[in-house]
Amino acid sequence: MNSPAPAVLQALEALSAKYPSVPMEAILKQDLLRLGVGFSEDSLRIATGFKPKDYFIFSFDLSTLEDLEKAGAHLLKAPEEVRFFGGPYLLQPTIFNVRLSPTSPYQVGIGEGKLQLFLGQVQLAEVEYHPVPPFYQSPLQSGKKISEIAPVLEWGYLVYLTLYRLCQYWGKDEECQFCDINENYRQQKKAGREYTGVKDLSDILEALETINRLDTAKTTQAITLTGGSITGLLNHKTELDFYLDYARPIFERFGDRWILKAVVEAFEKADCQRLYTEGGVRIYHPNYEVWDQELFKRLCPGKERFVGYNRWMRRIVESAEVFGPDHVIPNFVGGVEMAAPYGFGTVEAAVESTVLGLEFFMSKGILPRFTTWCPEPLSALGSQPPPPLEYFVYLLKRYKECFTHYGLKVPPGYGQAGLGKAVFSVSAFMDVLAP
Repeated sequence: MNSPAPAVLQALEALSAKYPSVPMEAILKQDLLRLGVGFSEDSLRIATGFKPKDYFIFSFDLSTLEDLEKAGAHLLKAPEEVRFFGGPYLLQPTIFNVRLSPTSPYQVGIGEGKLQLFLGQVQLAEVEYHPVPPFYQSPLQSGKKISEIAPVLEWGYLVYLTLYRLCQYWGKDEECQFCDINENYRQQKKAGREYTGVKDLSDILEALETINRLDTAKTTQAITLTGGSITGLLNHKTELDFYLDYARPIFERFGDRWILKAVVEAFEKADCQRLYTEGGVRIYHPNYEVWDQELFKRLCPGKERFVGYNRWMRRIVESAEVFGPDHVIPNFVGGVEMAAPYGFGTVEAAVESTVLGLEFFMSKGILPRFTTWCPEPLSALGSQPPPPLEYFVYLLKRYKECFTHYGLKVPPGYGQAGLGKAVFSVSAFMDVLAP
């Protein structure tokens, strides 16, 4: 069977020519997120001092842990993030989140004595792995690792606190169809990994104390508080009170050392006010996942049942009165608009539907961002191929145009924007924005 690599390379170059406003770095990053990447055993053996995948909330892999181990146990030691640079296209340093796929045309290996990103036999770029933060080796009094309780992402910029590693949208009739949070929890536990379902506040505070003490360069600048949805009660608390019980003491103890972000349900305005006033949360991510109303119902049945599309969107808009429009940054899952059997059949139709949502929010000063959908095998949509690369390239073009048209600023809590500077690793939206 012929290698797909030459065709992939031709597609990269053709899309770069067709969409000159989208840099090659962003196109390549989106393809790596879409198709995943593999690693040779040598590429992981000779590299030292890098941060492995912490599986901080979802699997973000195109293979299960079981299949990865069959393909090569070394893959289970792969880095969380990789930065590529140089090569024949003289690429600016660009960071991407690792989605493991042993069969991907993209592989990291050794070339000319260096770590290289290969597309077939072509050396596309040199790479480096996310280094281990200085505080990662410090054990907590409970015996848990900081990497398990308070992992860092975005090349060290973000401390990611998944406080609840399950979701109360249970089963195929409630779970978001692209999400594997519950199944990922089960596979991690089945593999015998330390994987805390509900994190203890004392562990969180101790981990943050350690990070604050040892992160002398102040690399970590933001904290995300998140977890699965709580539709009833968890530890006798509603979702709002559950997350406030973490946010409040973090804010009281550390003040503005980190900007606090919350990825939670779309709350009513009064509840948002409590997040802001009591919890010190300054950036609010009420993720709407997909703009099209019928797709929202199909792909997010739990959110539709417990909140509903119209109420969800209204709450996003009203939350801007609390946090300020530029501090409301709802996420959508880029590419899921094309998921079979309900999604759009063409790239143009899918992107233009998404742009309706961008214009709705951006015209109000609210700036959506997106993560790149890859079909995780344990999710309901996991058996289908990813969307075409052109979807993501066209989306980035239209996103940048909308951003410019409405005169928006780079979102807070994401670090710098622009080629060679962006650290957001699960899509290229920050890479294409001007610094």
